Amino acid sequence: MKVWEIAKAGWSAFALVLAVSFFGAALTPSLMPRDPLVQAALCGVAAVLGYETVLLVRTLWRYLELPEFGGRLAAWWNWAALASSLAIIAFSLTRAASWQDATRAAVGMMPLESAAPVYIFLVGSMIGLGLWLLFRMAGALRHFVALQLERMVPRRLGVVLSVGIVGWLLWALVDGALVRNLFKAADASFLAADILMEPDVVQPEDPLKTGSSASLIKWDEIGRRGRQFIATAPTVQEISEFQKGPVIDPIRVYVGRRSADTAEDRAKLALEEMIRVGGFERAVLVVMVPVGTGWMDPGAQDTLDFILAGNVATVAVQYSYLSSMLALVAHPDDGVDQARALFNAIYDHWTTLPKDQRPKFYVHGLSQGAFNSQATLPLLDMLGDPIQGTFWAGSPFFSRYWAEVRDQRNPGSPAWRPNYGNGSLIRVMNQYGGLEGDYLPWGPVRAVFLNYGSDPIVNFTFDSAIRAPAWLAEPRAPDVSDKLSWFPIVTMLQLVLDSMFALDIERYGHYYVAPDYIDGWAAVLEPEGWTQGRAEELKEVFSRRPAPF
Repeated sequence: MKVWEIAKAGWSAFALVLAVSFFGAALTPSLMPRDPLVQAALCGVAAVLGYETVLLVRTLWRYLELPEFGGRLAAWWNWAALASSLAIIAFSLTRAASWQDATRAAVGMMPLESAAPVYIFLVGSMIGLGLWLLFRMAGALRHFVALQLERMVPRRLGVVLSVGIVGWLLWALVDGALVRNLFKAADASFLAADILMEPDVVQPEDPLKTGSSASLIKWDEIGRRGRQFIATAPTVQEISEFQKGPVIDPIRVYVGRRSADTAEDRAKLALEEMIRVGGFERAVLVVMVPVGTGWMDPGAQDTLDFILAGNVATVAVQYSYLSSMLALVAHPDDGVDQARALFNAIYDHWTTLPKDQRPKFYVHGLSQGAFNSQATLPLLDMLGDPIQGTFWAGSPFFSRYWAEVRDQRNPGSPAWRPNYGNGSLIRVMNQYGGLEGDYLPWGPVRAVFLNYGSDPIVNFTFDSAIRAPAWLAEPRAPDVSDKLSWFPIVTMLQLVLDSMFALDIERYGHYYVAPDYIDGWAAVLEPEGWTQGRAEELKEVFSRRPAPF
């Protein structure tokens, strides 16, 4: 087919109207602010998806040989569609600045001087045109295959077969030549970063520190993030500035991905190191699950050490050196397997200790770590000898227990901060509170979820493509703009893009900060003599400490 014939075959007036509508909808407020280039890319992709959706429906309509209107009515409709499209795009671009400022206001940012509407339109149009041409080329290839098949099979069967063949070829090309090579490149890059020995991260000399010469775990095999976790633990002197009573060095045990070959061997090594350094002799024991790269958030770790005056042992095992998203796609079972092996190893040993002498046992995870620990925590198996609590931050939308709490919340409570049951076991908080309310007193086990209302990783759902998500209902979270509206397909695309930039703004999105960990840990641990005044003092201490990123 000639280029003009390809373009003509892919033309639809109604598709144009929907594409422009999707383009404008992509400019409306979302959870996270976006710069003009990112906004333009989203608009271009959304427009093409809208356009191709209509063409898919039209193709099915013609395949079923249903009637179509034509003649003068079709000509009038084409002109009306063109006029409507121009009006929609003009209106959307003139509102782009105010829509973006609504998102910025919700997360405490200053308004933009300009939303660069001309730039967004031009760049978005070029991206959309490029994608549109790719679809036309795929369509031309399908048509060519169908023509060849007509020589051997009936035409209608050839159409179906041509779709399957071309679809399979394109998937094989993308998955084999593109995705796998990208994963190989990412794997090599992240491994190099994990091996990197940073000069300002010094190997501990204390024989009771993990990574020392006396440790069971080699310093150069712990991994970059693990070495940072161990080397940057708060000192006795730092903690003593807040705690007036006895203070000791917190225990941190970390096993790197390269420290042993299997998840079970790494978990066993972590247990042996915990026993060696006296981790089970501390007042509190915490099993923490890191994110994909092995990173442990200082906002969660350091606040815990300060609250407990160092009388705590934390153990973690790295399951990947890829980022969380890449690790989830490339090795979806590795994180769950490692979290399960570590918990089982530590818990099994803990249950053998005298109940009046062993430490209190807690579990913590952030983001992918929250998902992995929720996927493996055997609540029913622990009923005979339960741990004391859990504290999960930024639980991804597909996390096991967070999904249960969100979907089975008490009537009348919002999806972004749900009330679950009578509050004696589970409570949900954000940066604005939520731990206090009309609840029964805490029971013997405490579970706290820390989720920000503007966190797209927590809020994303696939069905947001076809229905408005529950967190958009009134009342909304304070960090979600009241101008944010739901649009089919577009809202889901916005959430996907928001997830890529969810770490840009402190205390919004997926960027969790120390002050909010403080309130969460205090609720789970209930440390002796703790008051709200002490919490505010500690928040002031951490306001002076460097940011985790």
